[in-house]
Amino acid sequence: MVSSYAGNRGNGGYRGSSQNNYNDRNSSYGKFEQSTMKKPNWDMSQLEPFEKNFYVPHPAVGNRSHMEVENYRASKEISVHGDDIPKPIASFEEANFPDYVQSQLMTQGFSSPTAIQAQGWPMALSGRNMVGIASTGSGKTLAYTLPAIVHINNQAYLKRGDGPIVLILAPTRELAQQIKVVADEFGASSQIRNTCVFGGSPKGPQLRDLERGSELCIATPGRMIDFLESGKTNLRRCTYVVLDEADRMLDMGFEPQIRKIIEQIRPDRQILMWSATWPKEVKRLAEDFLADHVMLNVGSMTLSANHNIQQIVDVCTEYEKEEKLNVLLYEISQEQENKTIIFAETKRKVDEITRNIRKAGYYAMGIHGDKQQQERDWVLKEFRTGRANILVATDVAARGLDVDDVKFVINYDYPNCSEDYVHRIGRTGRSDQTGTAYTFFTQDNRNKASALISVLTEANQVVNPKLYEFGQGGGSYGGRNRWGGGGFSKRGGGSFRSRGSSSGFRGSRQW
Repeated sequence: MVSSYAGNRGNGGYRGSSQNNYNDRNSSYGKFEQSTMKKPNWDMSQLEPFEKNFYVPHPAVGNRSHMEVENYRASKEISVHGDDIPKPIASFEEANFPDYVQSQLMTQGFSSPTAIQAQGWPMALSGRNMVGIASTGSGKTLAYTLPAIVHINNQAYLKRGDGPIVLILAPTRELAQQIKVVADEFGASSQIRNTCVFGGSPKGPQLRDLERGSELCIATPGRMIDFLESGKTNLRRCTYVVLDEADRMLDMGFEPQIRKIIEQIRPDRQILMWSATWPKEVKRLAEDFLADHVMLNVGSMTLSANHNIQQIVDVCTEYEKEEKLNVLLYEISQEQENKTIIFAETKRKVDEITRNIRKAGYYAMGIHGDKQQQERDWVLKEFRTGRANILVATDVAARGLDVDDVKFVINYDYPNCSEDYVHRIGRTGRSDQTGTAYTFFTQDNRNKASALISVLTEANQVVNPKLYEFGQGGGSYGGRNRWGGGGFSKRGGGSFRSRGSSSGFRGSRQW
């Protein structure tokens, strides 16, 4: 292993339980006194230097020719932009991670890096600001978490009153909690403390973690701003920042909070911005905060869906949806792997669909914004563990949901925009697996037809001819053929109540 990864951790600080004496709060690293944040006036000459370039190319990587590198990138649909971009790696060994990281990768059973990891690890370990564009399920969490662990282990220990060294911002509590699982798995061997702070849960335990000294903090923007403004933590030691699902955070209105948070971090920090799409708002944020950044893209730069997902669109009427869903669920229940997410537009619709499915004998769970956090956590646990194989959800409730074995997505109601469509169907086909997405598309959705056609075409999917009629300004349709009112299959029929006894979805416990 490369010696530069070994770490630069001095004595003292928070490393090890015997050193955790928190009574002295008179340190110069104490809490902020102000109740609201002000933009710091950074004097770079007064800031403690820190190291952020830890990358030493493996000999096998260094010996690859330009043509070999370009052929590899082309085969993985990798495109890069910027100066002095390191060559991609082809194996975990070539990443030159320290032994404690390599052994954990082997323990987890990973065979080889994904495309985003193969190119992203050398870029992140080089200390560069970077933008990564890739679909959900591409392996980006490890792409930024493992370099974060290396970064932490090469910084001085935290002192009492210090805030985190690494900050990872995520749009939802669900995604934040999933990132924490990865941080727990890979940070334990190096005794890195992490915490997860998000709204909807008591502040006390989260504050105690921060006060004890957490080197890695995973946070939603709102809760992080709350703690910063109240002086409960600070970002003066923060030198590595991740914005995960940056496009979603901006969609949810978090741009002011993100800007305010980044202003509290020293200007020479390293920032990694990850996004599934590349809209002008994300570009502007990158231009404002990521100086001299490099860019990595896997797949198309335009709005694109995961190519491992088969997309099937049924143009139908609103009143046909219930019957079509019944037929579809029956067919899916015959599959050995049948974990399914159904998206509906409103909370009322989620509750209605869940009730109907359960009456039919399927073990389904519903989740939306009106559910209490404890119930949301329980529902997601039931779904992740497979006790319930059907989850009915609104967009907001499912944002950040990361379950690798979802095989089917059903868009009962078409979303407000094509970005949401791509995000929804991205719940399946994760980690290089395949999946299928079914979508009910009605006359009321006709103004979204052109955007959907673009997504389907880019992913080399068969486009329902009825969509072309909508896209060209038409809209009359009918008949019970393959694309019209006949649904996805010739099998099935009947009402929701008719399928319970033979359902492969049935769980072992009732609601």
